[in-house]
Amino acid sequence: MFDYDKWQEILHTLRKNKLRTLLTAFGVFWGVFMLVIMLGAGKGLQNAIYSGMGDFATNSMFVWAQPTTMPYDGFPRNRYYSFKIEDMEAIKNAVSAIDVITPTVNGGGWRQTTNVVYQMQKGAYEVKGIMSGENKIDPVDIYKGRYINEIDNLHTRKVILIGYRVYEELFAKGEDPVNKYVKLNGIYFKVIGVFKSRHTGGWGEQQNSLMFIPFTTTQQIYNYPNNVDHFSIVGKPDADISQVESSVKAVLARRHGIHPDDKGAFGSNNVGERFKKMNGLFLGIRGLVWFVGVFTLLAGVIGVSNIMLIIIRERTQEIGIKRAVGAKPVKIISMIISESVFLTSIAGLLGMATGIYLVSLADKLIGNPEAGNAVILNPEIDIRVAITAVAVLVVFGMLAGIIPARRAVSIKPIEAIHDQN
Repeated sequence: MFDYDKWQEILHTLRKNKLRTLLTAFGVFWGVFMLVIMLGAGKGLQNAIYSGMGDFATNSMFVWAQPTTMPYDGFPRNRYYSFKIEDMEAIKNAVSAIDVITPTVNGGGWRQTTNVVYQMQKGAYEVKGIMSGENKIDPVDIYKGRYINEIDNLHTRKVILIGYRVYEELFAKGEDPVNKYVKLNGIYFKVIGVFKSRHTGGWGEQQNSLMFIPFTTTQQIYNYPNNVDHFSIVGKPDADISQVESSVKAVLARRHGIHPDDKGAFGSNNVGERFKKMNGLFLGIRGLVWFVGVFTLLAGVIGVSNIMLIIIRERTQEIGIKRAVGAKPVKIISMIISESVFLTSIAGLLGMATGIYLVSLADKLIGNPEAGNAVILNPEIDIRVAITAVAVLVVFGMLAGIIPARRAVSIKPIEAIHDQN
């Protein structure tokens, strides 16, 4: 039940020395404020890094062929070889943990460009031959038209999906490029769509400068009879992508006569492992923020506890009189802890509210998230974090009052009454 008299007494005690109360509360306010700011900044840093990766499949990897570094089975070292389209089916059959596997071939070679002409406009862009599964690994937004599908590959269609930058440079502003024809290496291709990268920064700019054509069409016009430049692979949700990578390389080594220990014969990029490392890094950052924030808050709470001891010293006679007229120790303890919790909670909630307001303000001032150059992006505070911080405040407030409360009830009533401070 709400005890009006007790709370009147608590407020009177805190108002009695306003400057002391204000300075004491500021320590708690600052601890919570800094905790919220650091958590918001940490989340913003994480958002900025992850935003540059778009909706990239986090449990994915890529593998490509490189010259061998060890002789094996009659073959010399430094042998060049290429993956084949048949390898894809063999990998799927041998590695059950794979969810998606799709081949890619680079038109003209790695990082090589192809001249493209549309009416009086021309440019040089990278061409990649893909299958529809590519959009499950590194999805893009379709600005106009559609994505390349399986029918396009089945019938070796001469169709092309162009990046947004290619569209801007070849076509007039506002012109619909769908069903128009562009010429690649003297061959006409029908434009089926325009895509926009979901990545930001340089990665997004590079992807927006690409052109996609069906995998089978690329093999035909660039005279790659059955070759694959690299395989893109996504593991199942519960799969260990590192184990998937080892298994895939073992299958490819057997099929291409490569020494089992020849690690240099394959190039690979294990995106899943990188995501795990980044997640571990941000987990460590959050842990450090909580460590620093909690200890900063603890310093403020110690200040509250010290001030409560001073207040009790000043109220020794008052406490003695209460004890003498029958006040039980639990009531004295309850009053002291209530004062401590009240002061700590009010200061902490004000610090939290101020921190959340500034984090929200920073979110509005950062600017356009598509710019791709923000170090911190969309800083925010999780509601669960706010609830946890409130719980920590209450606990610390109780801890701050325990020592002063024990000091208060340890004084004998007769000694307290005669105390002259």
